[in-house]
Amino acid sequence: MTFAYPNQGTCSRMTKIELAPDHTIESVEVVGGCNGNLKGIASLLKGMKAEDAIARMEGVTCGPKPTSCPDQIAKNLKKALAAMENQ
Repeated sequence: MTFAYPNQGTCSRMTKIELAPDHTIESVEVVGGCNGNLKGIASLLKGMKAEDAIARMEGVTCGPKPTSCPDQIAKNLKKALAAMENQ
């Protein structure tokens, strides 16, 4: 299933996520932000269970900001999992 959510409090604007039914991350694309870093993160996340990715990235901050692109990915993965459960 494919999901897209806006990011808040970061340079990036949106996270696009594709999850398999067993919660394996098939792809992540972050629109805006630090292109190379986010491509690297997306590559590392491919094949990982969403729950594991959330545990690793949730709460990561960027400089003085209370959030970061990885934190926003984690928040959006949580939203995607909740949406899958409600279907």
